[in-house]
Amino acid sequence: MAKNKELNVEERLRALYDLQLIDSRVDEIRNVRGELPLEVRDLEDEVEGFKLRLKKLEDNLSEIDEQIKSKKNLIEEAKSLIKKYNEQQKNVRNNREFNSLAKEVEFQDLEIQLAEKNIKEYRAQIEQKKEVIEDSKRSLKEREDHLEHKKSELDEILAETEKEEKLLLEKSEKYKTKIEDRLAKAYTKIRASVKNGLAVVAIERGASGGSYFTIPPQIQVEIASRKKIITDEHSGRILVDAELAEEQKKKMEKLFSKT
Repeated sequence: MAKNKELNVEERLRALYDLQLIDSRVDEIRNVRGELPLEVRDLEDEVEGFKLRLKKLEDNLSEIDEQIKSKKNLIEEAKSLIKKYNEQQKNVRNNREFNSLAKEVEFQDLEIQLAEKNIKEYRAQIEQKKEVIEDSKRSLKEREDHLEHKKSELDEILAETEKEEKLLLEKSEKYKTKIEDRLAKAYTKIRASVKNGLAVVAIERGASGGSYFTIPPQIQVEIASRKKIITDEHSGRILVDAELAEEQKKKMEKLFSKT
């Protein structure tokens, strides 16, 4: 703690802005990584949806095949009955028995015609569903290929960014030790309460970075003098001058390129 007290205001401002740049870089890494897993999960859900649809379509095809078999069996039974009734007609004793058997033959003929019509309709349904199945298979293959590509992309980013994130988090903790606990806690509190986690911002075109509120000229002069730590009265952010910010950005860019 004695070492922290040796830092003057300008050094503390530089340390704070460095800390902000490091933490913002960590935020960027997490944002990039955060979107890809969601995209991968969405694609996985799509793939599962297509697989379920295909299974239902194929199950439906099996059901139609069973219905066709049932109708074919009905036709065979009807033909067998017609043959039986035709034989019985040869041995009838009166017209009433003959006519009764003729009606049975006629009914079975109608049953055969209806079954054949049903089979024709079922076969048309099969052809239609086969086309839908082929389209679904193509769409599924496209989604699976896209999913594989995205998973590979995610794995690469995870491998790269997890290492960089770990190094940056270590540096973040190290930079926090350069400022006193009170200031470090204030920085953490502000960062948690403001948009994009920006607790330390530079003056841009006379206004606080990320804000539309103009900083009075006198306050801008005080900020540029680096004699005391000044916060934006509207957002609570710690303010630094543009020149200091640019110098620290160049310094930290070199650090980031090494990580």
